[in-house]
Amino acid sequence: QVQLVESGGGLVQAGGSLRLSCAASGRTFSLYAVGWFRQAPGKEREFVAATTWRAAYTHSADSVKGRFTISRNDAENTVSLQMNSLKPEDTAVYYCAAYSAVAWPRTGAYEYAYWGQGTQVTVSS
Repeated sequence: QVQLVESGGGLVQAGGSLRLSCAASGRTFSLYAVGWFRQAPGKEREFVAATTWRAAYTHSADSVKGRFTISRNDAENTVSLQMNSLKPEDTAVYYCAAYSAVAWPRTGAYEYAYWGQGTQVTVSS
């Protein structure tokens, strides 16, 4: 099994920045990719960005391209999401997720086997 723990959420004004971190533990050698999803109240969980665990390929949703950057730290087994130029519509609970199947990229929540507990990001106008 793989355990994922998110950190770094909070309250920020529009135009500001936040950095989320996802710490992976357990059978991390089995992972193929790690991604970030978000879910706003009353909305479906949506894909934000993902990175392969080893080869460092990345893929991002059009809504965050140019503002959000996903990266990995091999030594610390972490994946970070740097979020710049935040907008009120970015307000959501952000989840770290991962999968082991050899497939790229995956953007559907149902395609991810492992999930963190989520961290709240609130952007005020």
